[in-house]
Amino acid sequence: MTVPPERVATADPFVAEAALAAQPIGYWSGAVHKAVVEQLRDAMATIDVTQPQWWTLTRVDAGGGLTRDEVAAQLADVAESGHEVPRAVDQLLHRGWIAADPAGRLHLTDAGRVAQGRIRELVTGLRARIHEGIPDADYVTALQVMRRMIANTQAGGEGGVGSGGAGSGGVGEAADREESRQD
Repeated sequence: MTVPPERVATADPFVAEAALAAQPIGYWSGAVHKAVVEQLRDAMATIDVTQPQWWTLTRVDAGGGLTRDEVAAQLADVAESGHEVPRAVDQLLHRGWIAADPAGRLHLTDAGRVAQGRIRELVTGLRARIHEGIPDADYVTALQVMRRMIANTQAGGEGGVGSGGAGSGGVGEAADREESRQD
């Protein structure tokens, strides 16, 4: 369904459901991002941990011995700045949640595994609350739509917006990195 140009609207958080198709995705995706990240970071603050620390613990655990630079590179697309992940690595080293071997490869410590479990429990509960009343199929559809919109903006070359014909939703790598950002 394409909205006629005369029906394209400015952002209105109180718009009637019948008029949602004309609403700008930039506003709504930004509002969701802000609300979810705020909830997540506030909840994590209650256990004295940050979202970048969570990302770093998770990446170090899954990475099989990544270096500081490799962890930072893998999380670059989800971090707000180039200093955020290296700072989290330093904080986790200081807390004793990760350790570096002589080759500079990072590994979770026993204390890090305990912390990771505590954070995972918090994140899982928060995710359940945020997803309440949203069937998995609807959530998957929403993500597929956003992936397609990303592909459409990348398909047009220099102008940034293109036709994004059938099958052009190949934004898997960027979308996978974004999925890890939510956690």
